[in-house]
Amino acid sequence: MPEIYKFGGASIKDAEAIRRLGELLSRHDLHPRALVISAMGKTTNALEALLEAARGDQQSVYQERLAAIRDDHLGVAQALFGADSATAANLERLLEALDIAHRTHREAPFAFHYDQTVGFGELLSTTLVAAWLNEIGLPTRWCDARELIVTDDHHQAAGIDWGKTCDRLRSLAAREEALLLTQGFIGATPEGAMTTLGREGSDFSAAILAHCLDAPGLTIWKDVTGVFNADPGRFDNARQLERLSYAEAVEQSWHGAKVIHPRTLAPLQRKAIPLTVRSFLEPGATPSRIGPEPGDGDHQPACILRDDQRLLDISPADFRFMDEACLGEVLGLLARHGLHANYLACEAMRLRLAINDDAAKCAALLADLRGDYRVECREGLTLLTVRHPGDGLLQLLSGDMPVVAEQCSATTAQRLFPSDACPTAWHLPD
Repeated sequence: MPEIYKFGGASIKDAEAIRRLGELLSRHDLHPRALVISAMGKTTNALEALLEAARGDQQSVYQERLAAIRDDHLGVAQALFGADSATAANLERLLEALDIAHRTHREAPFAFHYDQTVGFGELLSTTLVAAWLNEIGLPTRWCDARELIVTDDHHQAAGIDWGKTCDRLRSLAAREEALLLTQGFIGATPEGAMTTLGREGSDFSAAILAHCLDAPGLTIWKDVTGVFNADPGRFDNARQLERLSYAEAVEQSWHGAKVIHPRTLAPLQRKAIPLTVRSFLEPGATPSRIGPEPGDGDHQPACILRDDQRLLDISPADFRFMDEACLGEVLGLLARHGLHANYLACEAMRLRLAINDDAAKCAALLADLRGDYRVECREGLTLLTVRHPGDGLLQLLSGDMPVVAEQCSATTAQRLFPSDACPTAWHLPD
């Protein structure tokens, strides 16, 4: 069984990028069994904005945003296939179905409405890519992930029915010899309602395919050459890591490193399937590999930044200890509102949490907390997490910036800073 490949939105952002993808896959040394493709460019953001307009009854804005999505995709189809192509007609049918879904589900709960509409980005992009690969002589079978990835009805973060999903994928692979191409990010309930696997969930989709098909490897193609010890867009001297273990990659993803979706690694680890991160812009460059064995990335310092953080100081209103019952209640509320504790420190009568500054979710959380707890909130913060910090590294990175909160363990150190005190470009000490 050949490998599974996953390509993100940057790799198919326009007609030129799709042509480059076709050239890459035409190389004689690349023989993937299946491709998982994300939405084109920033389409998911555009679809979320369209959803906002639909639910806000902003008809003129809705029509403008829908027209922009339509023009983007039909423009790519015309550049690839010329005017009035069959691919353009297929895109038009999908766009009509998207419009109908918005009109049908406008009054439905937000998460359900989200899942019935935002996943159309992947349906549109894969329609374009599959048609182009067939056009250049690479036999490709377009597959609907809603018929393959079976999930529960936890919309926006659906859980996988592994048994049914494996059965469907294996059955498809056994009867189809062409290259399989499907969507990332989406699945469906047994009743056929579309679901999504979490924002940026296409990596996870690719891992599901690799797991169910017992693939020898998964390669995620990106616009960077691999996994770095810091975000190259934020640190001017970030260094690439050649190898790291599943465990270290999970730690870095959990703390906010953006190269790999956090849910991706578990299904690979269960079958010891290695993950390779390669560049579609520099396919000959040395990639990074994540697998069962440790590597250089397991002991080198790695820095992760999270912007737009809120720090919550939570204390029981009746002067109780912050005991196990209180901790369970607070963390349960956090999960209920779809929030993640990026920083967590507990004292006898105080729990400190740093969470992403999602206004709606934070407001709902605070409303639930303030009956039984005193809550102080500070906004506009940046969280720095350092894995394997070593002596003095955190202090060197901090410089003269005021520290709002900090904690340190043997393997991980964290500090919160006011965002307006942070540098535009960070630098790792030599």
